[in-house]
Amino acid sequence: MDLFRHLRYFLVVAEELHFSRAAEALGIAQPPLSQAMRRLERELGVALFDRLPRGTALTTAGQALVEQARELLAAERRMRTLMRTIRDGDLGTLRAGVPPDTPAPALGELLRRLSAHAPGLDVDLHELTTAEQLDALATARLDVGLVHRPADLVDLDSGPVTRTPLGVVLPRASPLARSATLSLADLTGHGLVLFPRATAPACYDHILAVARDNGFVPERIRHARSPELLCGLVLAGNGVALHREAVVRREPRIAWRPLTGEPLHQEVSAVWPRRGAHPAAERFATLAAEVLTGPASPAVTAPVGTPAPWSVVFDTVRPGR
Repeated sequence: MDLFRHLRYFLVVAEELHFSRAAEALGIAQPPLSQAMRRLERELGVALFDRLPRGTALTTAGQALVEQARELLAAERRMRTLMRTIRDGDLGTLRAGVPPDTPAPALGELLRRLSAHAPGLDVDLHELTTAEQLDALATARLDVGLVHRPADLVDLDSGPVTRTPLGVVLPRASPLARSATLSLADLTGHGLVLFPRATAPACYDHILAVARDNGFVPERIRHARSPELLCGLVLAGNGVALHREAVVRREPRIAWRPLTGEPLHQEVSAVWPRRGAHPAAERFATLAAEVLTGPASPAVTAPVGTPAPWSVVFDTVRPGR
């Protein structure tokens, strides 16, 4: 039995929950599809479907198999890609995810260094949020991604982590802007402008937890997907923001003040699948860390406080399916 083919059929039936529609989506007749699913059930020793008069429902075993099948098929795709790369004697295409609104100089320098280190490598960049990158890596639609930490990195390897302190973004006319530094407790009574949680849930929760532990519980939270909207909401009195200094450099009405003790940082690293990794993934991670660290230091991991040409603002760009 061709297990992978049967699993691909199974996932389509599990999505459609109708054998005729699934057969149409697969471009095959219904009887062979039904036979394939019965053969898979015999092979696994369980019933995967409850065949009902007006459709199909997944059994408990079928529901459990959905995620397992996706993981197996993703691993198969990674394996085949790796074998083709070795067979062809070149690095092929590296599908890499980067956060939206990545500054052009950072991307240009990263691509230049990749070209110098691996002339035969074709880099296919995708603008995706951290959550979208992790999903695409799990389903083998990306080979490597630059994500904001902390993040759920199950079955992923990680490159060097770059760290840049977050400070307070506030109107230049605010009384708080008179201070050279601010504590999180100084922000009591203010709202907070933050990226949407869905883009990087673990990072979002971490920022709020650190703020709370240091005496700042926002009165309300507004969400901004771009630096422009973030600055606009801050200027409109909707709250302060916790962000990198670079976000305010082009807005004269906005000020940035460092946080006392630097309790919050933007942390970025490249991650890639632990199994069946693309041969260029680790090199991408190393070079990305060097670029994000900045030209002043040859080290791959930036010391605390080193500016990096990167944005912590997230956008909602859907990955291709």
